[in-house]
Amino acid sequence: MAARLWHKAPFVRLLTATAVGIVLQWNVQLSLSVLLLCFGVCFLFAGLYSFTGIRKRYQLSAVNGTALCLLFVAGGGLLVWQQDVRNNKHWIGCEYKAGNGITVKLEEPLVEKANSYKALASFESLNDSSSAKPVKGNVILYFKKDSLPPSLQYGSRILFNRPLQEIKNAGNPGSFDYKTYCLFNGITHQVYLSGDDFVLLPGTDKSVFTEAVFACREWVVGVMKKYIPGEKEQGLAEALLIGYKDDLDKNLVQAYSNTGVVHIIAISGLHLGLIYWLLMLLTKPLKRAKKLVAVRLLLVIASLWLFSILAGAQPSVLRSAVMFSLIAAGELALRRTNFFNTLAFSALVLLCINPFWLWDVGFQLSYTAVLSIVLFFQPVYNWFHLTNKAVDFFWKLTAVTISAQVLTIPISVYHFHQMPLLFLFTNFIAVPLSSLVVLGEILLCAVSFFTPLAALVGAALHHLIYWMNSYIERLNNVPFSVWNGLSINLVQTLLLLIFVVAICYWLMEKQRRLAWTALSSFAVFMLIRTVSFSEAERQQKLVVYNVPKHTAIDVINGRNYAFLGDTSLLYDDFARNFHLQPSRILHRVSAQKSDADTKSFLLNGKQVVVMNETMPLVTANPKLTVDVLILSRNPKLYISKVLDAFVVKQIVIDGSVPAWKAALWKRDCDSLRIPCYNVSEDGAFVMNW
Repeated sequence: MAARLWHKAPFVRLLTATAVGIVLQWNVQLSLSVLLLCFGVCFLFAGLYSFTGIRKRYQLSAVNGTALCLLFVAGGGLLVWQQDVRNNKHWIGCEYKAGNGITVKLEEPLVEKANSYKALASFESLNDSSSAKPVKGNVILYFKKDSLPPSLQYGSRILFNRPLQEIKNAGNPGSFDYKTYCLFNGITHQVYLSGDDFVLLPGTDKSVFTEAVFACREWVVGVMKKYIPGEKEQGLAEALLIGYKDDLDKNLVQAYSNTGVVHIIAISGLHLGLIYWLLMLLTKPLKRAKKLVAVRLLLVIASLWLFSILAGAQPSVLRSAVMFSLIAAGELALRRTNFFNTLAFSALVLLCINPFWLWDVGFQLSYTAVLSIVLFFQPVYNWFHLTNKAVDFFWKLTAVTISAQVLTIPISVYHFHQMPLLFLFTNFIAVPLSSLVVLGEILLCAVSFFTPLAALVGAALHHLIYWMNSYIERLNNVPFSVWNGLSINLVQTLLLLIFVVAICYWLMEKQRRLAWTALSSFAVFMLIRTVSFSEAERQQKLVVYNVPKHTAIDVINGRNYAFLGDTSLLYDDFARNFHLQPSRILHRVSAQKSDADTKSFLLNGKQVVVMNETMPLVTANPKLTVDVLILSRNPKLYISKVLDAFVVKQIVIDGSVPAWKAALWKRDCDSLRIPCYNVSEDGAFVMNW
């Protein structure tokens, strides 16, 4: 089957070659001249091949195929080079110097956070006393809440000279790579501004279309808030219809994730499928007149893309928009196309728009889910033959749910380190109910001008969403609803994908080589996993986390860890899951009883001291040797006095220390030639023994 697909779906080959080029360029960073040379040579060969005789073409067909693939490999590399803002000669990072005045334009409306307002802005120019130099790039702006002029909005231009901060990762083991995520979106800097730090320049610079999209999103959010009671229900309604997630309850999102239905919150094929079905139904009268068939096609495709842009133009929704546009075009042309070819073509189009979407989790899960359904729905559906239409309908929904999990579970485990175990029960209710909610929200927007009817529809939607949320939250409270703490690397993920595909096709086609492929991949997977567990049993580590304004230390011994630090982190689910849990999953450790107030302890014969309060330091003879001294909070001490009392081999400043004091201690350590590590600047401190 794979060989037939490779020949009948040429876009699968081209997509594979482009993806290889994207990954190669990102990891190797070839120069533009090398990429252009490779692209030019391959393009020249492909051009010469088209002018050769038929006999020569047959003889050189394999070479031409290779050259064409290499052409797309080079093309993928060129896409990455062009999209990487650091390669732009006018990038802000090449021009910026401390003290420069900076002019930026707000690219979106302000978003309210707990202690500030946030907005994405684009750089326009660097200004000095004599000139303004144009620069490129994006910056995240944070505004102090009580100091905003009311006219600050999308399209506003401001001038400031506050120092830019380069976006950095927290540096905790296993944590989310926020710096790379921002870089993929052209964002490399951030800055915090109070009212006195910037000047609002006269006039605005807006795109009429973009402003209309923002206004439409704001209007939809306003309708949801006006007619749907309850903050949880409002937040989910906004996310379901237009992908607006700023009002979503974090605990509710976690419940949806744990129970395997978080995909209904993200705008994807489910939502676009409903919109496509509704559009085809509403425009059905146009089908009767041949002259209006093209008009119908344009209306459907234009509406799909407008909705996709309104929903934030995320990779998953764009994939669906491309797919349904091609389906609509195929219906007009009365031609059936190879589905795999169409799917590959849509992915290739999106990667040409933004090659960094290859790393986007939504992009990966969206395509693997569709591919998994296409490959495995029919075999799963054929497990039972049901004559009752109602029962058969629900079995089809279940078969779709099961088939979608085949290829998405390894990717979900790789990214999220968990596997929902009750996904059948949650999808069985949540998918049809959420579809009904989306259709109801469209109706609500349509009748919002008539208050009594809109209020009735809003109340009905409130109850539907409330029932769905309650059902999901109850299942989330079941002890075995989710299998947590799973950790696999990229190689293991690929091996799992090979295993599930091979074992499924072996069950369907009974080919012995597929069974051997499945067994071999699973054996290598288990070998890698066994080695990783064996290494975990022998590990001894000290991890001082970078958690702003908090002390957080894990002492790891084998498969166990003892936590030392602020007890508030034990009860703050978001902070614990974001800063600490990824490291514990990576190291395959579980908690053991610890004393959070421990000031001194031995780890594999090494002395570790935590100094978090002012204490008398007495000169000792002989001095106590301290292998690692962790300075925490805000004690009154001088490094020189510490060295009078101890022989210190390494000083670590944790995230709870104020920045000004950390800078003083770091300067003293440098002058006294004592190794000093500041986790707020350098990321988590990890020492292995």
